Amino acid sequence: MKQKIINYDVLWDRISTFAVKAGRVSTRPLLILFFVMTSKETPKADKLLILSTLSYLVLPIDILDAKRLPIIGWIDEIGSAGIAISKVKKHITPEIEKKVDDILDRWFPDYIQYELIE
Repeated sequence: MKQKIINYDVLWDRISTFAVKAGRVSTRPLLILFFVMTSKETPKADKLLILSTLSYLVLPIDILDAKRLPIIGWIDEIGSAGIAISKVKKHITPEIEKKVDDILDRWFPDYIQYELIE
């Protein structure tokens, strides 16, 4: 039997803990990345990229501390998530997006999407 290297349950717990602090909008890309990573169709190289990005975002280790450098500290995290999303966007399916939106609706039931009125 093949042993799994990634413990998805631990990573999921970290993401859900992060979601409470970050909010719905910031959590959506992380959930998309998580489900792309757990997809059987995603190549191993892309899974490794996603794993490193998610680990950097949800683990307490930070290269640029957001507490000391409030704006700059968030730029590296936003950048890493943005790069990962752009690299694996071909693996983001409508099913993954629906699953993510359903989870976000459960986690953030009071969320109201605002529309711009022109």
